[in-house]
Amino acid sequence: MEAAFVLREAVPFFPEDAIHLVVVDPGVGSERRAVAFRQGTTQFIGPDNGLFALMLDGEKPDDLVVLDQPASWRTPTPSQTFHGRDIFAPVAAHLATGRLLREVGTPTSALTPLYWALPIQDDQGVRGWVVHIDHFGNAITNISLDAFQTGRRNRRIKCFAGNAILREIHATYAHVASGEPLLLFGSSGFLEIAVNAGNASELLDIRQGTPVNVVFMDER
Repeated sequence: MEAAFVLREAVPFFPEDAIHLVVVDPGVGSERRAVAFRQGTTQFIGPDNGLFALMLDGEKPDDLVVLDQPASWRTPTPSQTFHGRDIFAPVAAHLATGRLLREVGTPTSALTPLYWALPIQDDQGVRGWVVHIDHFGNAITNISLDAFQTGRRNRRIKCFAGNAILREIHATYAHVASGEPLLLFGSSGFLEIAVNAGNASELLDIRQGTPVNVVFMDER
């Protein structure tokens, strides 16, 4: 899920005809398929373990093949633990030279499905969790700005995340003192827990998968 989030955020900033080699592959050597596909003019290569289905968020690839043709691999007897080297990278190189998907694999109908874990909402608040910790230690959740605003209705908030309790949304990191934690909606459009000039993951004991509970507080 974290890899799909990063890929989904990054792809729009590449040229439309880019070729993305994506290998997050704990199932290497198992029965999971190796695939390549086209979405528009962009091509993707990697294991069919749900990552691509998450990235496409329900859309079907325009063209999808299983990489079952050893002539396109580095060797017809690839390593059981290094398909990135022996299958995926060589296929990416073939595509980069102009070969078509159907020249490197056999057409198939669908990717292995996997679905985003959505936040849970009610009138009292929203419960989500951390999807990604970025390079700076900022914790990005699966709580979107739309979901937050719809439920909040201008009420005060209290957010529980790691060892922190946060009570206000800020526009930028610099809106709090250096070393202080804060909540904001970052460039991804999702709720983010950060520390100005610090590492929120380390300082607030937050990891990928950490629950984040936002309570909407009625005035009394």
